[in-house]
Parts: sequence; C-alpha cells; structure tokens
Amino acid sequence: MSVVHVSDENFKKEVLESTIPVVVDFWAEWCGPCKMIAAHVEELAKAYAGKIKVAKLDVDSNPKVATQYGIMSIPTLFFFRKGKVMEQSVGVLSKADLKRKIEEQIGEE
Repeated sequence: MSVVHVSDENFKKEVLESTIPVVVDFWAEWCGPCKMIAAHVEELAKAYAGKIKVAKLDVDSNPKVATQYGIMSIPTLFFFRKGKVMEQSVGVLSKADLKRKIEEQIGEE
C-alpha cells in the first residue's frame, strides 16, 4: 500500500477510524522541507504496509483538520492509534528517526 491522501472530508474515516496505527504527514506543495521527507515517508509506507497506514494531508487544501490539530509549522507528523494522537514530530526527520518512531507505534500493540 502506498500513501493515502486524506482531506477534511475523509480524515475521520481514513485516520480516526483506522484499525491500524496511522502516520499523518501534514505538508504543503510550497514547503521545501516537506519535499525532503516525502521520499522517506513513501518508502516507509511501502515497507510497513499492512502494519501502519501512512497518510498525507495538504494543509492549504484542508485547513479544517490542520486547524483542529493546531498545525503551526510543516512538515509535522502525527502518529495516531485508535483515533488518538500518540506522538507528534515537527520538522524534518531522518529516515532512521522516522523508522524508529513507526516501529515504536506498531510495537506497542
């Protein structure tokens, strides 16, 4: 499974009601650092397919969810489990750090 693009309309269904943990990448087209981590996010989405869902939410197109979660700077990653925010990370993460955070989320089942 690759990255799922979520919006204000499908956020609840795709993220909050997911049966597996979800990483949401809050990003924007104009954001350079967002593009820097995009390849890592997509690669890890494939590597952990079935164990974790990886979603991307464009903050410019979906201001409702971004405002609801208080997104002030991007990239911001939120780690959800059973509809609850378990952890969040602001700024660029290395691939190793992102992988470690994902493993922490799926290891706590």
